[in-house]
Amino acid sequence: MAERERSIHEMLKDTPSMNDSCGAVHTGTEGGSLGMMGISGSASSHIIGTGIPLTPTTPMSPISPQTGNGFLTSADGSSSLIRTSASKIDSIKNWSISTYKCTRQIMLEKLGKSQRTVDSDLEAQIEQLRDTQRKYLSILRLTRAFSSHFQHVVVSQQSLADAFADLAQKNPELQKEFICNSETQRNLTKNGELLLNALNFFISSVNTLCNKTIDDTLLTIRQYETARIEFDAYRMDLENTKPEITQAASSLEETQRSYAHHKDQYEKLRGDVAIKMQFLDENRIKVMHKQLILLHNAIAAYFSGNAMALESTLKQFNIKLKSPNNITGSWLEQ
Repeated sequence: MAERERSIHEMLKDTPSMNDSCGAVHTGTEGGSLGMMGISGSASSHIIGTGIPLTPTTPMSPISPQTGNGFLTSADGSSSLIRTSASKIDSIKNWSISTYKCTRQIMLEKLGKSQRTVDSDLEAQIEQLRDTQRKYLSILRLTRAFSSHFQHVVVSQQSLADAFADLAQKNPELQKEFICNSETQRNLTKNGELLLNALNFFISSVNTLCNKTIDDTLLTIRQYETARIEFDAYRMDLENTKPEITQAASSLEETQRSYAHHKDQYEKLRGDVAIKMQFLDENRIKVMHKQLILLHNAIAAYFSGNAMALESTLKQFNIKLKSPNNITGSWLEQ
């Protein structure tokens, strides 16, 4: 044991003292390192021999998003979300108020407790247009039924012509009669196909007029009628607001602005409806004039047996002729 204690003391004597280790690099905090190296004053702010300033360490904290380089902070995101929610709430609020006022206006008009704005001439034209559309749709429905029935007739004539031709080959004693009837049915089939082309062209044109052209004008008319109800609703609000002396000035101004806005919108749509109905009437007369002449000439030529007049009628209206006996060739021939 005594020998071991001596060796330990000798080892301690051989180690350098703390004062001789000032040039060594130590780890730890700045204060501890600087104190151990004996650095004080201004020298404590720089690492010896490097000139790099030392900054005191701070405790770790959550990293906040940067704002200078385009990133949004949590505060900005929250404010944007609040603004979006507020705008949605305002939209729902305005829609609810407008819907309530329009519903109330409609009920009061039906009960006879509110006066509605009336444009007698325009409303008479609108009612006439709707009646015209109903009658044109009836014509369209009947023409489709006629075309469908007539197509069955043409198909039956074609089948009958094929049957007569087949019997002509199997019955030599009646071959002449069967061939004569077969040719008659084929001619009727050919003319029937031409008449079907004319009917389909008439149906397509009237369908476009009823379900597209007139519907487009009726859509504007529905918008006009909605604007009229809104205008009357806000007009009634303004009339009921004026007698109230205690009404706030800001609320009165808001009511007046709403009334002026809906009045402008109503008058604009009324002008649009008048212009569209004028153009529609001109277009309707032009289209129906052409289609009625086509239908009359085609039916008259078919039932009078005038095949040349029927073909010339279809060429006059640029309707493509389709031969019933036209058999499509193979892909090599095409």
